[in-house]
Parts: sequence; C-alpha cells; structure tokens
Amino acid sequence: MNYLILAETEFFALINEAGNGCLETAYGGFIKTVISLCHECIDRNSTAVALAYTENELQHHHTLHSATTGCHRSLYVRKALSFVRKMQKHLAAGYAQVPPLNPIQTSTDNTNENPVSPLQWTGNAIDLVELIYGINEMGCINNGNMPLKQLAPILYKIFGIEAKDCYRFYIDIKRRKNESRTYFLDRMQEKLNEKMLRDEELERMRR
Repeated sequence: MNYLILAETEFFALINEAGNGCLETAYGGFIKTVISLCHECIDRNSTAVALAYTENELQHHHTLHSATTGCHRSLYVRKALSFVRKMQKHLAAGYAQVPPLNPIQTSTDNTNENPVSPLQWTGNAIDLVELIYGINEMGCINNGNMPLKQLAPILYKIFGIEAKDCYRFYIDIKRRKNESRTYFLDRMQEKLNEKMLRDEELERMRR
C-alpha cells in the first residue's frame, strides 16, 4: 500500500504552495479520499499507518506554527487534521470495515410512488444495524412476530437508506472484543441517562 496516498493529493500540494487550484475543492477531494481509504481498506494496519503519517504531516505543518496561523490555508489544515483524527478513532473502533450507507435517491417526479424519506440516517452503518437488531430482540414490533428479514428493510426505508444485508454487519458486531459489544446502544443509554440527570439538575435549580 502507498502510505503517502493522502499526502500526494491535490490538497497537500495546495497547502504546501506547490499547486494551483481551489483549496476548498481540493479539501473536499481530500476528505473523500480519506473516507474511501477507511471504508474500503483491506489491510487495517496499512490504513492506520497512512492516517498516522498524514496526521503527523498536518500536525507539524508550517502554517500552524508561524505568524500565518490565522491564514486561509491554516484553517483548512486544522480542519483536515481534525477529520483525520476522527477517522482514526472510527478505524480503531472497528467502523472502517463497514461501507457507508447509500441514501435513497430523490426524484423530481411527483408521481414517484416511493418518495424519499424525510428522515436521513447520518450515523454509521453498524450503529443502525445495532439498533435494528436491538428492536428485533425486544419483540416490540408486531408483538415480535415480524422476522428480521422483513423488519430490517422497513426500518432502512424509514431512515431513508437503501436496503442492506444486516447479517454481514451483525457478524462485525459479534467479532468485537470488548466486554460489551453493543457500542451504539451503550452510548445511547449513557447519553439518555446523562440528559435525565441534567434535566433533573435544572429542575432543582428552578425551585
């Protein structure tokens, strides 16, 4: 694998003042390359090395350590660095094995019998699969009489996502090594409990 794949993009050429073009457009291309690299990676270790190299180059970029810190280029360097670090966390958590979800395509035809859903799932694919399997195991849809293979496509459609094979994603969840393998549901529970605690504290303060 070419570990310099991200550093050889047009974006790096522009922030290093070695290219001519639109920085905003090049930044968008860089982000797409990072996403593609993570979601399509076969060798996770090689992808991690490529991200680490890119993080190091951005972290020590001269625009962040000089009088030009507030310049236009340094803004994009900081944005790129932040995104690379986020993708490193996703990679470490195991999300990179899961391809991105494809939103259902909108149509300008008013006679379309299947209009696009007003809801769009913007989280990770594996998170949605956790939710679908959790709902299925709770048996709270049709008294638990709806098979997963029927339930999953309906929930995908509700969230504006093209139907996918849930089982392949479920296998990735089962392979997790943590004591609790339901990362998304655990975070959901944690955040909801935190919200209730905040609400209770605000209620006490208003008394």
